[in-house]
Amino acid sequence: MDKKHIKGHNHIHDHKAHQSGKNIKVAFFLNLAFTIVEIFGGLWTNSMAILSDALHDLGDSISLGVAWYLEKYAEKGPDSSFSYGYGRFSLLGALISSLVLVAGAVFILSQVIPRLIDPQEVHPEGMLGFAILGIIVNGFAAIRLRKGSTLNEKVASWHLLEDVLGWVAVLIVSIVLMIKDLPILDPILSLVITAFVLYNVVKNLRKILRVFLQGVPSEFSIKEIEEEISTLSDVQEACHTHIWSLEGQRNLLSIHIVVKDEISRERIVEIKAEVTRRMKEIGIDHVTLQVDFQEEKDEYGCL
Repeated sequence: MDKKHIKGHNHIHDHKAHQSGKNIKVAFFLNLAFTIVEIFGGLWTNSMAILSDALHDLGDSISLGVAWYLEKYAEKGPDSSFSYGYGRFSLLGALISSLVLVAGAVFILSQVIPRLIDPQEVHPEGMLGFAILGIIVNGFAAIRLRKGSTLNEKVASWHLLEDVLGWVAVLIVSIVLMIKDLPILDPILSLVITAFVLYNVVKNLRKILRVFLQGVPSEFSIKEIEEEISTLSDVQEACHTHIWSLEGQRNLLSIHIVVKDEISRERIVEIKAEVTRRMKEIGIDHVTLQVDFQEEKDEYGCL
């Protein structure tokens, strides 16, 4: 691969990382500012529902702050401590955010269930005003993060989507309660929304843990990759294949190939270049290839 292509490839990753950090930064400040307004609004309207949501938003702000810091930290390049760079810290931010969101969902459920048994009176006029403001602020931040590509951004967007859906529920309930006194609608809608968000967070959490545990990315098949490389002339076999992802975006591969004993040095160089090219085409950024000769196959190569 030529230097120009490598430089352009690294520039794309650097741009994505910078944009990701910027998106989370905007979401963090929007969420924190609205949380402060929400606390005062909850005290002013004497609404426990809004104050409870403010507590949840405060947890969101903390997790978004952590995600923003780690996303910035993840932009650092390789060094003697982290030879692949700091990209995995972005994944750590996604994990922390997921755990905070799960804890927040559990807290909301603990508040909602008692209200199903004993519904409480709310203040629909104040709820309506804050619902409209909450949908605008959190909706803008959520849309911005949903356009991102990192797991960190995707998890953070679920924090904000939960808030948007929550405010939609508040909006609906406030309008209904201004017409008819049915306070039980508030906990019912909250229960549905929390369950929906919790389901999606757990689904994302499974993806994050798979990357952390260096599982094979779901879009790749070790068998197919070995078969693809084995079709190259002078390659007798491909084995000891390992595929993992650094942070959910950059994929890495290490593999052994067995070649004939009489193969030339020039042909080995050609095979390495061809393997790297083919792997780049399917989305593998970094390839480590070990060449084993037929005579050393039993000791070092494929068994």
